[in-house]
Amino acid sequence: MNNSEIADHFSLLSKLMDIHGENSFKSKTYSITAFNIEKLPKEIELMSDAELFNTKGIGDSTGKKILELLHTGKMPALEKLIADTPPGILDMLQIKGLGPKKIAVIWNELGIESLGELEYACNENRLVSLKGFGEKTQTTVLENIAYFKQNQGFFLMNEALNAANSMLVYLNTHFPNSLVSVTGEMRRQIETIEYIDFITDIENDKLIIQLKTIPECNITESEGFIIFQLPFSPKVKFYYSDTHSFYKNLFLTTGSEAFLTHFLKSYQLPESPKNEEDVFEINQLQYIEPALRENSAILGKAVKKNIPQLITPKDIKGIIHSHSKWSDGMYSIEDMAKAAIEAGLEYLVISDHSQSAGYANGLKPDRIAAQHIEIDLLNTKLAPFKIFKSIESDILSDGGLDYTPTILNTFDLVIASVHSNLKMTQEKAMERVMAAIRNPNTTILGHATGRLLLSRKGYPLDFEKMIDACAEHKVVIEINAHPRRLDLDWRWIEYAINKGVLLSIDPDAHSIDGYKDVLYGCLAAQKGGLTAANNLSSFSLIEIEQFLKENKKKRTI
Repeated sequence: MNNSEIADHFSLLSKLMDIHGENSFKSKTYSITAFNIEKLPKEIELMSDAELFNTKGIGDSTGKKILELLHTGKMPALEKLIADTPPGILDMLQIKGLGPKKIAVIWNELGIESLGELEYACNENRLVSLKGFGEKTQTTVLENIAYFKQNQGFFLMNEALNAANSMLVYLNTHFPNSLVSVTGEMRRQIETIEYIDFITDIENDKLIIQLKTIPECNITESEGFIIFQLPFSPKVKFYYSDTHSFYKNLFLTTGSEAFLTHFLKSYQLPESPKNEEDVFEINQLQYIEPALRENSAILGKAVKKNIPQLITPKDIKGIIHSHSKWSDGMYSIEDMAKAAIEAGLEYLVISDHSQSAGYANGLKPDRIAAQHIEIDLLNTKLAPFKIFKSIESDILSDGGLDYTPTILNTFDLVIASVHSNLKMTQEKAMERVMAAIRNPNTTILGHATGRLLLSRKGYPLDFEKMIDACAEHKVVIEINAHPRRLDLDWRWIEYAINKGVLLSIDPDAHSIDGYKDVLYGCLAAQKGGLTAANNLSSFSLIEIEQFLKENKKKRTI
């Protein structure tokens, strides 16, 4: 059991204690424990008992509960509360805008014990009269229930990719002479996945016999496919194809309906192509990567042979947008830099949180000055590798940035992001974001909508107007590579490129391991047709230094 899973147990224990009205001091203690566990630099399962109990933030009582979890997989105190809680109440904890105290009121005063009942009560306007609610809260709850229901059973790209790769290794091990490929939405690199689709020439009976040897699996057969699932993992759908037609069927199961409809009307699909490239060559089309087979427009580019070379993780030359121990990161700047050097990168942009982010230990002006001294010393020590001085400045409610222009001018670049007061109308959101874009100190607009995939939709923006403003004011738009963000959405990348806006695939790394998220940013960016030339983090050290030198000219206050 990893630290994240252990922390989830303590977080749930805290929330259920609040719902049941138990000791608030203990509840708060378990909530803090969950937070501390998430921040640990080492996995607890690798610690000795002595090391665990000597860890800051882990007391005797919580330490014993952790050991209980590690040894048995269960925590009796939590098991009891779960047994005493209707399953529907646990579902309510997944609804944004409903904390434990509000859930307790809904349960105790209205007798509501399921999401269905809660949705009905909202439609009947019953939450308005409850203390601490009101019409606005009721509307928000109703919207978030709809969003939760819509996204049930979906998984993030990284979760689906890991599961798909594991299954691919498993099948290639047990059926080394068979044809197997990921297909469908997974192959097209959609950001959230309900099913991982595979196509194979392994006969159904043989495949089922082998899959049934996997513990805890559930297998169902339908006409034309098999569905396989493990607990807490994406569903896997297997399509059978005879060997003769494998690549034809791979092509047909990969493309979207819009793409395939246009292709089949206008081009020939051979019965037994030797590979997918053959399908395009026969039709005198440039090969179209699976990620781009989302709409019919790409076929027009393939006819003219003008589909560009898509960006790959190998094109990333530096890490832009990273957090260190100075704010809420897990490692020192030197550790982050050395890890980047080991990865063959040329530079690192340290962009810790700004002073308004008190929850993230945001930097006050005196700490900025001290951090810059440390960076200067490290740059001398680690040359020719370079660490750039940056900040992730909160975009305040009025659209202003978090420091005076004098302080902002001490940074090599500024990433401007919204982190607070996310519930905005489009008018308010646009006023706020547009003000930040117009600010001459803004270099990069960070995670433009604030969305969290499968959790939060993000604030509404007029994307064309926002992108046009970035073009006018020479502001880079971030493609936040964290698999829960992937923000800017890939659907707006082509528009940004056509407007001459530079994008930047940034991992928003809070740890060294976070550098790996660049992969997911690249997968999302490929869908939008991004090339290395249009991506800031693909610039070499010399190129980004020149870019920042030019960028400084607009920052003369």
